[in-house]
Amino acid sequence: MNYVNHEFEARDEDGKLIVPEPVQEAIRTLLRWAGDDPEREGLADTPARVGRAWREYCAGYEEDPGIHLRRTFSEVAGYDEVVLLRDIPFQSHCEHHLAPITGTASIAYLPKNRVVGISKLARVLHGFARRLQIQERLTSEVANCIWDNLQPHGVAVVIDAQHGCMTGRGVRTPGVGMVTSRMLGCFLEDDSSRKEVLSLMGRK
Repeated sequence: MNYVNHEFEARDEDGKLIVPEPVQEAIRTLLRWAGDDPEREGLADTPARVGRAWREYCAGYEEDPGIHLRRTFSEVAGYDEVVLLRDIPFQSHCEHHLAPITGTASIAYLPKNRVVGISKLARVLHGFARRLQIQERLTSEVANCIWDNLQPHGVAVVIDAQHGCMTGRGVRTPGVGMVTSRMLGCFLEDDSSRKEVLSLMGRK
């Protein structure tokens, strides 16, 4: 059943989202499976808290990140160089273990006569990050969204992140970062443009 609709948006007297009972019971089942007692005092309200938290973690499913790129500006005084937002912090969750992904993204584009407010680049990133993800897809989705909506000369996205599924379980190797990149347009086709944007991002 799909719980992301207005039918399930009821709130309690404190304004908190009411989490459907089947969702809470699923969380209780997971707690039992993990070896704890969901009825004990410390866990009594955990199913509702977790349910609300996951609606927040996955809020990106309820929006079209491209909408943040609809308003652009043409009065740029002839500016035609790279626009870059570096080291944007983000958090996501991997679709394989529901473990956290935390890191930073650098997003650049070479405009064609029009630019967008720089905060909108971060909003696009967060719109896609607030979904269950793999880092490779997240990188491509951000780049493709900017490419399709702004139609610039080029787009470059580099993401550097750590994965809880690797640091907290499995090989349990903390401190390891994964880097992914997606280049489109001139940053893909022209070696000097690619080197320039990577240099501006602080990468060789």
